[in-house]
This record gives sequence, C-alpha cells and structure tokens, in this order.
Amino acid sequence: MIHPTAVIADGAELADDVEIGAFTVVHEGARLGSGSIVASHCSVGEPTALAHGSPLVLGAGCLIRSHTVIYAGSSFEDGLETGHHVTIREGVTAGPNLRVGTNADLQGDATFGRYVRLHSSVQVHKGSTVGDFVWIFPGAVLTNDPHPPSDVAFGGPIVEEFAVIAATACIAPGVRIGARSLVAASSMVTRDVAPDTVVMGSPA
Repeated sequence: MIHPTAVIADGAELADDVEIGAFTVVHEGARLGSGSIVASHCSVGEPTALAHGSPLVLGAGCLIRSHTVIYAGSSFEDGLETGHHVTIREGVTAGPNLRVGTNADLQGDATFGRYVRLHSSVQVHKGSTVGDFVWIFPGAVLTNDPHPPSDVAFGGPIVEEFAVIAATACIAPGVRIGARSLVAASSMVTRDVAPDTVVMGSPA
C-alpha cells in the first residue's frame, strides 16, 4: 500500500494498513495510525527545530490529501482530514475528526477541540484556541499580531464550542468568541463576543 516513489524514513512508524501515495515523504519519527491514507506529493512530519524533538502523531483513519505539508511536533486524534495544499506547522494539537479545507494554513501552537470544521483558505495564527464543534467558513482569519508586522504577540483568539465564524471574517488577537455565537461574513471582530450572540460589521 506504499507507492514505489514514496520515501519512508528510518524511524517512521506506520500501521500495517496505511496507504502512502506517489512522491510523498514520511519523515523520521512520524507516527501514522491504522487505516490512514496519505495521498501523493505530501510531506508528513516535516522537520523543524521548533518541534523540539517531538514527533508528528496522526491517529487512526486520517485522510491527508495531495500536496499537504504537516510539520513534526503536532498531534492529532483519529479522523484528521485535510484538503489539498494544506500547511500545518508544529505545536498543533487536535481532538478527533478535525477537518481542514483546501489551502488552509494553521501556523502552529494552536489547539482544536472535537469535530472542528475549517473550510478552504482559513488561516489560524499561533496561540489560537478553537473549541468543540466550531465551524469556520472560507477565508476567515484568526490573528495574533495587533500591529503587523511586529514582535508583539497577544496570542490568538479563543473560539468557544459551537460558535460559527462566517466567510472572510477577521478575528483580532486575544478576542474571545462566546459559545454558540455567530460572526457574520466579512466582519472585523475587535472585542469579545458574548455567548449566544450574533455580531456583524466592521468593527462588529
């Protein structure tokens, strides 16, 4: 189930039924759970000094589509699914059934709960926390720099369980999006949103 052009490094750990596509590289230390499929032209466990020696861990039943790059130093429970051309940096931890849409960019050091849905071209900056059953729609951005480019980081937003962030919304650093709230499309959120609230506009 491993394509002859794939490269599996010494020290990588693959369950017996894992499938690896053409020209994919699985780097040293990466651990892939049972039933996982990695399509063509992927880099799994991409080395980085920022991983501090921690391996990439993928649970069972993961589906990694073509041209995805996942760095070492992240850990995913069962059922991770990526679209095409996804980048996931080091320091990401996620509960089961995280789905990451095509061209999404997770910049690392972020936490995702259970059954989170990130649609295409979503960008999540470092220090963000996303709770269970959150939906983030295409082009939305969770930021962590109040005056880019700068060396000051406030930490990313906190998005509580069951919240929905609609397409192309931008969430400012350190903002808390309350549980079951809705951020309307193209909104710029610069302050906390209470639970069970709908906000819209710029600023929302």
